[in-house]
Formats: sequence, structure tokens, C-alpha cells
Amino acid sequence: MEQPDERGSATILRSMGPYLTMGIQLAVPVVVFFFVGRWLDGKWNSAPWGMIGGIVLGAAGGMIKFITSALKLSREQDAIDADHRGQNKV
Repeated sequence: MEQPDERGSATILRSMGPYLTMGIQLAVPVVVFFFVGRWLDGKWNSAPWGMIGGIVLGAAGGMIKFITSALKLSREQDAIDADHRGQNKV
């Protein structure tokens, strides 16, 4: 039985890394802004509007970051695919 090439595994994990972190990029702003909104509610006695506003702002910011990251990764993958197609023709 062959041993997997460590360099190949590292390359695969490195290429998958940006995709694996996309969920975190979406979730972290929601959680952070939720707690900021909760803190503001305690400070200004405005419950639950600070939490709701924080969740909405965090979701919007997280979604914008998620979409821009997905579009960037898509463009990078398209460039790699085009490069591979160009090399196969030669």
C-alpha cells in the first residue's frame, strides 16, 4: 500500500483553506455584533433593539464578506482552470 505524499496533502489542504474558512467569515460578525448590541442594550436600556440591530448588521457584513470571498475564489479558480486548459493544448 502506498504512503500518501505529504507535499501533495499539504497542497490540497492549502488550496481548501479559503473554502473552509468561509463559514467562519459569515458567523463571526453575527456573533460579535450580537454581543455589541447586547452591551448597548444594557448601557442604554433599549432591549431588544440593540441585539436585533447587531444581528442585522453582523449578518449584512458577514454576507458581504462571504460573497466577495466567494467571487474572489471563483475568479482565482477560473484563472487556474484557464491556465491548465492552455497547457493541455500545447
